[in-house]
Amino acid sequence: MKAEAEIADGEFLVRVDQVRYSKERQKPFYALRFSVVEAAPWVGRAFSARLYCTAKALWKFSWFLRDFGYDTELFGRDEIDDTALIGLRGVVKLSNSVVDGRHVTNLDAFATAGAWASIDLPSPSQVAS
Repeated sequence: MKAEAEIADGEFLVRVDQVRYSKERQKPFYALRFSVVEAAPWVGRAFSARLYCTAKALWKFSWFLRDFGYDTELFGRDEIDDTALIGLRGVVKLSNSVVDGRHVTNLDAFATAGAWASIDLPSPSQVAS
């Protein structure tokens, strides 16, 4: 696998490789490390992002769990098993930003892995420009 680096904005078919829960006072979150499965030339690249678990952000975390195929029985009981997240696959739409001088990878949207075939990707010449 290639080293973790900034990745371009866009849609990617990814796999969850690592999960770490961080219970900060104000904003608990899951730190996720993904590897790109599809979207040349990014295949094999890894990137990290956060999904917050505050009451205000739970809709997005639930969206991620549903589209990545998290165990429905655990989901129904509001249980998160970090190990059950490893290996899950799905589509993410990313954007990059700088916050307080630090690079941040934003997870803007999710879709099931099966939706990958229907995503309209730019041609390789558009990616290179």
